Amino acid sequence: MIAFIFPGQGSQRVGMGQALAEAFPICRDTFAEADAALGEPLSTLCFAGPAERLTLTENTQPAILAMSVAVARLLQSRGLEPAWLAGHSLGEYSAHVVAGTFSFADALRIVRQRGRFMQEAVPVGEGAMAAVLGADAEVVARACAEAAGDDVVSPANLNAPGQVVIAGSAAAVARAGERARALGARRVVPLPVSAPFHCALMRPAEARLAPLLRALEARDPRLPVVANVDGEPKRDRAAAIEALVRQVSAPVQWEAVVKRLASEGVRTYVEVGPGSVLAGLVKKIDREAVVQSVEDEAGVAAALSLAEGGGGGA
Repeated sequence: MIAFIFPGQGSQRVGMGQALAEAFPICRDTFAEADAALGEPLSTLCFAGPAERLTLTENTQPAILAMSVAVARLLQSRGLEPAWLAGHSLGEYSAHVVAGTFSFADALRIVRQRGRFMQEAVPVGEGAMAAVLGADAEVVARACAEAAGDDVVSPANLNAPGQVVIAGSAAAVARAGERARALGARRVVPLPVSAPFHCALMRPAEARLAPLLRALEARDPRLPVVANVDGEPKRDRAAAIEALVRQVSAPVQWEAVVKRLASEGVRTYVEVGPGSVLAGLVKKIDREAVVQSVEDEAGVAAALSLAEGGGGGA
């Protein structure tokens, strides 16, 4: 059984999607559709940069969404259909476009706002995120609780065993990192992000985004989408939208997502979009999983041959 999984912010790179758009009309048309929906040349930003503009959160989010949907449409046009869908943070929006929960154009516009609201929630430099490696989630949560004081710091991405990202005010993240090392963490790596995502500091962004999400013309997903907030499949429009609302300030439960997919019989994961971050995380969570990242022609061919070779069907 196959799941499509979609990457989130951080997987972007200048040049993403260009070769696919040149080789496949369905990808070229998808980028053109994105340009029309936003009223600006998002495709040019993806293909040519500059990097400093592509990495602005309000640009990164629609750019990754467009790339991911282009790849998904190409794979589906070649007969590769998933049985399950999931995405990491922003990637959950890509999953819902493929599920038909809302339109591609609406998703592009809403994630642009999502990126803008998240960036505006905390002034640049006041928040931070860091990856804590080599400690389990309970130890990281304890480090955050003991280091917070009057500030905010908490687990933001529970990515895989021994890999938890924390987020909050810059000073509290630094203190929590030191405490985590004292409690046995192997390394603490500050992340180059522009805002502290998936923590209580994002509640103003959640409050601004919620009415826009709830106003979307939405339908029941045609395929189950396993949500970040609780690792549970969303099968109706109301549950899908509320999971996206809560996701803004809640931690990404990626380990729980993959474990749920595995429990449903998923053995083959196709990472749809730029990068291969999720492939590495899936292998840490489920060592028996077969994973293929798809961001170029070679990845497309590998994913199609994987399915044909019995890697799983819909």
